[in-house]
Amino acid sequence: MNTRRNFLKTAGLATAAIGLGLPQLAVASKKVDPLFKISLAEWSLNRQLFSGKMDHLDFAKLTKKAGIDAVEYVNQFFKDKATDMAYLKEMKTRADGEGIRSVLIMCDGEGMLGAATAEERAKTVDNHKKWVEAAKFLGCHSIRVNAYSSVPWSTSEEDYKKSSDFASAGLHELCEFADGFNINVLIENHGGFSSNGKWLAEMIQKADHPRAGSLPDFGNFQIARKDGNAISYDSYRGIDELMPRAKGVSLKPVVWDDNGNESPLDYTKMMNLVLAHDFHEYVGIEHGEKDREWESIIEIREKLEAVRNSLA
Repeated sequence: MNTRRNFLKTAGLATAAIGLGLPQLAVASKKVDPLFKISLAEWSLNRQLFSGKMDHLDFAKLTKKAGIDAVEYVNQFFKDKATDMAYLKEMKTRADGEGIRSVLIMCDGEGMLGAATAEERAKTVDNHKKWVEAAKFLGCHSIRVNAYSSVPWSTSEEDYKKSSDFASAGLHELCEFADGFNINVLIENHGGFSSNGKWLAEMIQKADHPRAGSLPDFGNFQIARKDGNAISYDSYRGIDELMPRAKGVSLKPVVWDDNGNESPLDYTKMMNLVLAHDFHEYVGIEHGEKDREWESIIEIREKLEAVRNSLA
């Protein structure tokens, strides 16, 4: 393992913000080309992958055919291959052969980063180490993890603080390991306390590590459901709070308000807000309509390209 690990180690925007009721933000004066880049999150094809209609190894090739040149992997689709060097080499060879950039790995099912005990958090960190190593080998800049906590979501101020303390401790520990591989550890708003933009921004800050960042998801601001009704957080405000530490963003074509209401994404409004934070990295499409996954992905790519051209 040590040999393998050593090998892997070497191997008009401010105005738009005001229009949103947000504080005025500094905008870089230099021209950036492209204004932002576009990637595809593998979860967009989850139905095809889970059903066996699509092979994970074909993800890069199919993404290229859809006019996108960067991918975001999901660990669920190669869960037993994280330490299989032959498989990872095949992934890398196929992506490189298509001219596809591997951006990050989204990691699920590896435990609670915000577990209540140091022992449980350490186990979760250990579970993620293989994904840090795989990300390094594939040429990714980050892994995406979850801030799930032993403290269930509630409106209690005590629970708000305890969950933040636990999650920030786990995040710091994982970042310490990932730093040795030049890999960032990103937290996505993914339900519960993490879908409260203020909580997540504060938790990442509390982790106190330069490798700790965010992967804001436009459509993941539903905190919980109670009596059949959604409890949610305003997507535009949440994105504004999370962008200062963002290393990427995930695009779902829906947003939430503070009252449990979901509505279609306003692409121009949201991208104005993202760009106001001087963000010019990957916007990852994470959406695929049932039985027309690729068609809907291409439609979103074309909308993003149109918005990018209009703002350039």
